Amino acid sequence: MRQNVPHIADLKPSGRYVMQDLNNVGGVPAVMKLLLEAGLLHGDCMTVTGKTLADNLAEAEALHDGQDVIMPLSNPKKKTGPLVVLKGNLAPEGAVAKMSGQSITRFQGPAKVFNNEDKATEAVMNNEIEAGDVLVIRYVGPKGGPGMPEMLSLTAMLVGKGLGGKVALLTDGRFSGGSHGFVIGHVAPEAQVGGPIGLLENGDTITIDSDEYLLQMEVDEKELETRRRNWKAPELRYKTGVLAKYAALVSTASKGAITDDFSK
Repeated sequence: MRQNVPHIADLKPSGRYVMQDLNNVGGVPAVMKLLLEAGLLHGDCMTVTGKTLADNLAEAEALHDGQDVIMPLSNPKKKTGPLVVLKGNLAPEGAVAKMSGQSITRFQGPAKVFNNEDKATEAVMNNEIEAGDVLVIRYVGPKGGPGMPEMLSLTAMLVGKGLGGKVALLTDGRFSGGSHGFVIGHVAPEAQVGGPIGLLENGDTITIDSDEYLLQMEVDEKELETRRRNWKAPELRYKTGVLAKYAALVSTASKGAITDDFSK
């Protein structure tokens, strides 16, 4: 069952206030206290203080009266939060869309596919990306990255090129919280393990719809099956050392990219 999570913080980059403003009206502990009292946090969760979350927040001050940095849950800034989980044949395990500051909820366009961020950046700088394109960067997930590098500079370049909000970005890596535009990250399963994002080809039509929670490639199943048979996993970037061990152990992003799942 899908459940909407309200957006209650009027903070930048899409809101009016900064973290100092939040600190002035009670800070993060006051927000956590609000959520705990609403039954949205697990108060019995043990923390690094040696006390439970509820114990830590027992003496925390409440949000100040009259403040408008954090809206009440009964009257949120928006009924839905800025992050939306999408699923479909392109992301069977899900993907995360950042919708803050967006006036559109649906985007459809041809894929421009790149197997690393450097090649995608080069294409943007050479004006090879046009309004209406879906820029895809893959093999940068938990295993492929390894470690899901963020794509902050690329989104800034697109804004500088006048393409902010006119191009969608899609990756099995992640985006910075400061990223702008129509961005979807954490696509799972990732390309490195044979996820459908690894089967995309240039020109494939991609549909992104946050109202329908959909991330779809408009390619018929027969064609996808042919592509699956022909797909081969590229070699991992590291064969020894800590990063090689991480890539060998890390789970899919939909499970939190954890390294202690020994059931597989």
